[in-house]
Amino acid sequence: MGDYIASLKDWIVALGEEHEVDPLLLGCLYLISKPGFFFFLGWTIKKLRAKKVFLTQLLIACSFFSLPYLYVVIAGRNISPWVYICIVLLFASGAYSIWKKVTAKVDPTLPV
Repeated sequence: MGDYIASLKDWIVALGEEHEVDPLLLGCLYLISKPGFFFFLGWTIKKLRAKKVFLTQLLIACSFFSLPYLYVVIAGRNISPWVYICIVLLFASGAYSIWKKVTAKVDPTLPV
């Protein structure tokens, strides 16, 4: 089992060197961005329920969502076109998911 983990680590590091993307930085950006995304998305929904302006929180949530993928797009070199297609699909599905959560019918029995 340890050999598989070591070979996986070596493969990820080699892949990062080939495409000039630091795998550790990418992983950290991913892990750091998700709590910020969910915090600001929750704040957006709370402001929406209170019928207040929520655009700033929504833009910050979208920025947190896209942070690791933008790092790959900006810093990456020699990346296959299918990776860019996957990133575009992730953005599209994320935008659709956020739109559905924000525009969902508000249940008045839920706490604000």
